[in-house]
Amino acid sequence: MLAEQLDKAYVELAHIKVAEPLYAFINKQVLPGLTIEADAYWQMFDSIISNHHAQNMALLEQRDQIQQQIDDWHHQHAYDQDDLQAYKQFLRDIDYLLDEGPDFQVDVNHVDREIATVAGPQLVVPINNARYAINAANARWGSLYDALYGTDMIADAGDTARTAGYNEQRGEQVFEFCTQWLDQVLPLHNGSHADIVDYNHEMVLGVDRPVFKLANGQQLKLIDPEQFRGYRKGDDLVLLFSHHDLHFELQIDHRHPIGQHHPAGVKDIILEAAVTTIQDCEDSVTAVDVEDKLLVYRNWLELIKGSLSVDMSKGEKSFTRRLNPNREYYDPAGKSFELSGRSLMLVRNTGLHMQSELVLMADDSLAPEGLVDALVTILISMHDLGRKHTYSNSHAGSIYIVKPKMHGPQEVAFSCQVFADIEQAYGLPPNTVKIGIMDEERRTTVNLKECIRQARERVIFINTGFLDRTGDEIHTSMEAGAMLPKAEIKRARWIDAYENWNVDIGLACGLAGQGQIGKGMWAVPDQMRQMYDSKQAHPQAGANCAWVPSPTAATIHALHYHQVDVKQVQQQLAQRPRASIDDILSIPLLPQDRKLDAQEIQQELDNNAQGILGYVVKWIDMGIGCSKVPDIHDTGLMEDRATLRISSQHMANWLRQGLCDQQQVIDTFQRMAQIVDKQNAATPGYRKMAPEFDGIAFQAAVDLVLEGTLSANGYTEQLLHQRRRRLKQA
Repeated sequence: MLAEQLDKAYVELAHIKVAEPLYAFINKQVLPGLTIEADAYWQMFDSIISNHHAQNMALLEQRDQIQQQIDDWHHQHAYDQDDLQAYKQFLRDIDYLLDEGPDFQVDVNHVDREIATVAGPQLVVPINNARYAINAANARWGSLYDALYGTDMIADAGDTARTAGYNEQRGEQVFEFCTQWLDQVLPLHNGSHADIVDYNHEMVLGVDRPVFKLANGQQLKLIDPEQFRGYRKGDDLVLLFSHHDLHFELQIDHRHPIGQHHPAGVKDIILEAAVTTIQDCEDSVTAVDVEDKLLVYRNWLELIKGSLSVDMSKGEKSFTRRLNPNREYYDPAGKSFELSGRSLMLVRNTGLHMQSELVLMADDSLAPEGLVDALVTILISMHDLGRKHTYSNSHAGSIYIVKPKMHGPQEVAFSCQVFADIEQAYGLPPNTVKIGIMDEERRTTVNLKECIRQARERVIFINTGFLDRTGDEIHTSMEAGAMLPKAEIKRARWIDAYENWNVDIGLACGLAGQGQIGKGMWAVPDQMRQMYDSKQAHPQAGANCAWVPSPTAATIHALHYHQVDVKQVQQQLAQRPRASIDDILSIPLLPQDRKLDAQEIQQELDNNAQGILGYVVKWIDMGIGCSKVPDIHDTGLMEDRATLRISSQHMANWLRQGLCDQQQVIDTFQRMAQIVDKQNAATPGYRKMAPEFDGIAFQAAVDLVLEGTLSANGYTEQLLHQRRRRLKQA
C-alpha cells in the first residue's frame, strides 16, 4: 500500500513520515514524565526505522526464497519419512537446518521472580479490549470457591445444579474439594483440615503463628511451619501461606453468607493464579489502521501507569473496573509487607512480516510494524522503570517483549539488535529489554538452540504454540503431499517430539531458574473439568507456565502447579535423551496407501470452513480479534489468527493436492455460512452471510483458502487487514 491510497495526514521527518495522530500521542501523552525531548526522540525514531527497514525486508525475502526452494525440492523428489538423509542434507544446503554450535548457558540479569522462579498459569489477552486487559492483569489472584462453584468443576445436575440462589449442596461439594486440596498443599500433623472448626492465630514470644482448632479444643500444627507467610485483620481474618512458590489465602469469617456454611468459617480461598500475563498486540487483536493501533498503544500506556479503567454495568448496578492495588499483610513477626495485586505483564509485539500505516518510508511504502511496536512499547514501558509505585510492573527494572513468528536465528539476532539500538537511543542499560521467543515456526524449532544463543543475554521465555506451528508445518510442506486430517496431525509423530524438544533445548541452555518454558492454550473455556483433568500434563512435561483463556481458568490451572513440583520435574528431564530431530522433520502426510472416502473429506472441509467463517465474520465485520466461536458441534472454542492459519492452510493443502476442487470448497463455505448465521442469530451487530454470500467477510474467508498457497508462510494477516480496512472505509 502506498501513501496516495491513505486518507491520512503525516509529519515528514528526515527519512520517514509519521501519522499525525501517532506523532501527537507520543508528544502529548508518552514523552511527558520521561527525560527525552521530543525533537531528539523523533530523530532517534527516524534513525532506527530507516536503518533497520532494509534488513527487515531482506529477511522476509529470504523466507520467500527458502520456501520456493522447498517447494521446488518436493516437486523433484519423493519425500520418504523412513529415510530423511537426503531431505535433511537439502535443508542444510539451503541454510534451513543449521549446524549447532557448542553448548552454552543463558546469562540474563534483572529478571523478576514471576518469570525466573515461579511456575504458574499465563494469560494471553487482546490489549485493545480494556476490560479484558484489566481482568487479565487482575487475575494474579483468583477465588477458588468461585472457580469451582461457577464452572463444571462441580457437577451441574441434580442436587448440585446451579440455581438462582446459593445451593448449599453445591457449596458443600466446593468445601469438600478445597478440604482435600488443603490436605495436600498445607498438610497437618496427625489430622485433616476436615476436622478443623476454627482457623486463628496467636502470638508466641512476639511471633504470630496459625492456630488450627478442633471441636474438642485441641490444636493441629503445620508439618512445615515455614508455609505460614503472614496475615491480615479487618472484618475478616486472612491467613497467607505458600506452596511451590505460589501464595494462597484462607479468608475466615464465620458471619459471612458463605463462611457461615463452612465448618471452620472459611468464606473463600484466594489463589495466586495468573502470575504473568501477555498483553497482546498481535494475533488476538484487530488493529488495521492508525485509529486501531493508537488504542493498542494507549491501553499499554495506561496499564503501565496503572490508570486504565472501564465503566461497566451489571443489571442495575454501575461500577468502574480498575487495576487491583497491592495486597497488604503482616509477616509472622508483625512487620508489614505487600504482594503485587497484579500479574507481571509482558507485551507481545507484531512479527517481522507486518506493515503499518503509522509510518511511511521514503517511497511511501508502509514501514515494518514490528519496528514501530518496539519503539513505542519500549518508550511507554520506561514509565515503569525506576519508579516504585502502587502499580509497578517490573520490580527488577526490565521490559518484557514477546516476539512472535521469528524464523530462525538470523531473525532472533535482528530483533535483539533492534532492541539494543533502541536501548542505546533511549539511554537504557544494555539488555533492559528482555525477549520472549515464540517457538511457533518450523525453522525456529529445528534451530532452537541457535535461536536462544542469539538472545542468550535477553531471553526469558520460549513457548510452543501448536496451532501456528502446525500452520507453518502445513505451508512449509504444501507441495509434499496431502496432510492428515487435522485431528490426526495433532497425534502425529512430529508433535510430541516438537513439544519435548522445546523443553530439552530450554533446559540444556540453562533456562531453568532464569526464564519460562511455556506450553500452549487451553481452547475450550467452558470445559474447566476437562482442563483440570488434562492440563496437569503441561507442568509434568517440564513447562513452568502454560496459557489459559480466562481468569477462572488461571485459578483452576494454578492447582496443577501445587500438584506438580516443576523445578523437580525439570531436574529429572534434564537427564533424559534429547527428542529426535528426525521425528520433528517427519511431515504429517496422509499415507499414499490410505484413501479418504468422500464423506471423510467433506466432514473435514465442513469442520474447517465452519471454524474459519465463525472467526473471520467477527474479525472483519465486528473487529473482534479473539473470541469464543462455536464449532460445528456448538462447542465454544477460543479462536485467534493462529487457529485461522491452521484451518485455512489445511483446506488449501487438500485443494492443492486434489482431495477436493474449488467448487466444492465454495459450496462448503456457502453451506457452513448458513450454520454460522444461525449460531450468531442473537449476536448484536452480526451481519448475515446467507443467502447472498457477497459480503466482504464471507469472500475473505473463501479467499484465505483459495489463495492459501500464495500467502507468505500461510499467514492470514495481510488479507484480513486489507478486507477489514475496506469495510471500515465503506
